[in-house]
Amino acid sequence: MSDQIIRMVEAPYTKQKLDKFSPGDTVRVYLRIREAEKERLQAFQGVVISIRGRGLNRNFTVRKLSQGIGVEKTFPMHSPLIERVELVREGNVRRAKIYYIRGKVGKSARIKEKRKSSK
Repeated sequence: MSDQIIRMVEAPYTKQKLDKFSPGDTVRVYLRIREAEKERLQAFQGVVISIRGRGLNRNFTVRKLSQGIGVEKTFPMHSPLIERVELVREGNVRRAKIYYIRGKVGKSARIKEKRKSSK
């Protein structure tokens, strides 16, 4: 009963078109940035290191290296500021949270690419 009420209240705020991605995937997140009266899109590309939460509270963390420094951003999945999330590359990892990537540098920080069958 209460689950149906929660879904009914959250329905107008949820995004219907969401790309399927998982930890280890490389994604490009396009954010709407507003500066003064201008609005522009800013891309943030990196590896998804965690996905957490349910429903409207669902969010994901993306990590990238910028000039040799690790940068992590956490995005709410259903945020109106996110224009779109583009899947760049599918990674093959065995964990739901790949926080261990924070301690890796160089070649050891690479993630294997998921193989696709050619059938």
